[in-house]
Amino acid sequence: MGGSRNRDEGEVLLAAMQGELMVTHFAGGTCCVSRARDVAETFLADLKRARPPNSRAAVDDVLLVVSELAANSVRHAPGPFVLTLRDPGDAVHITVRDTSPEFPRLRPMDRFGKGGIGWNLIRLLASNSYVVAEPDGKSVHAFLPW
Repeated sequence: MGGSRNRDEGEVLLAAMQGELMVTHFAGGTCCVSRARDVAETFLADLKRARPPNSRAAVDDVLLVVSELAANSVRHAPGPFVLTLRDPGDAVHITVRDTSPEFPRLRPMDRFGKGGIGWNLIRLLASNSYVVAEPDGKSVHAFLPW
């Protein structure tokens, strides 16, 4: 996948895939969440052909974490975000970099749609997760078994 799309058409500003790495820049906004999931599906389809996952749930788990990270970015950080997917050999490394300096925090889950689910779910599914402060925001990393 390569090239760019007009901002009026959607949210993908630039996408590039090189081997086991895919980097996609999003303009921000709620439509970016489903597009981030679509990008991840493309990456995982290629990865599955090269190296099948160790479990049936692996693909769904990665897609869920990508959706949650993208949704958290849209909800809590103004502006664009970058989704990076990488195959380090034994996992899928997902990174979402956004413009908010605020780190995610564990909150009680709210069954009425007011949050508290995303970060709990990511930490449950990921074999490792961490956040790095960046000069213009933060990057959230999650490693999911593959």
